[in-house]
Parts: sequence; structure tokens; C-alpha cells
Amino acid sequence: MIDFEKSSVFRLSPCDPRDIAPSVAPIIIAGEEIVLCFKGARDFVVFTNKRLIAVNVQGITGKKRDFTSLPYSKIQAFSIETAGTFDLDAELDLWFSGLGKVRLEFKGRADIRQIGHMIASYVL
Repeated sequence: MIDFEKSSVFRLSPCDPRDIAPSVAPIIIAGEEIVLCFKGARDFVVFTNKRLIAVNVQGITGKKRDFTSLPYSKIQAFSIETAGTFDLDAELDLWFSGLGKVRLEFKGRADIRQIGHMIASYVL
């Protein structure tokens, strides 16, 4: 499982879902659709209409990958922090039942309000 305490793993920028879809296709279930995708240096995060999938790319070749599935149904609370004048990164904190807090950091181009709205529509 991904160590969510290392927030630097998740400095994410928006990316095209078509670039990520082949990597997560084997674990997508019937009726599940990719909504948003964000990529870090090697790792990436996929928001679907059912869950958050965090992918940790491992090893020198990057062929080994750890897929962590975090269903929206297990979210107990969430918080968004918008980017500021000097701090251009935005943050999403999610508290999952049985797991604890997961923090995702997004670079300035990410629309954190849209992400918060999407999470709210699935959780509330």
C-alpha cells in the first residue's frame, strides 16, 4: 500500500485520462468511469465515479505498480485547501474509515474546487 504520509509522492498535475486509462483498465469494474486524472513524477491518481485509485509506480523500469483502491463510500470527512498568492499548491484531505487521513497535493493548475464538488456529490 502507498505510504500516504509522504505527501511529496502526490504533487499532482492534471493529465489526459486517455494517457492513464490503459494502466487502470484491468481494475475498472462494469459501470465505473474515469472522471479525473492527475500525475506526479511517476505516480498517478485516478478519480472514478466510484472510487479514488492511487497508483505507485515502483522499481527502475516502472513495470511494478501498486494499486490502492479507496472507495468514496468509506470517506468520513474531507477538506480542500485552495492555492494562495505565494503557496500555489492546493490540497485535498480525505478521512477514510479504517485507514485514516489521506492527503493529496495538487500543483497550481488543478481546480481543487471542482474536485471538492465532485467528492461531495459522491459522498453526501
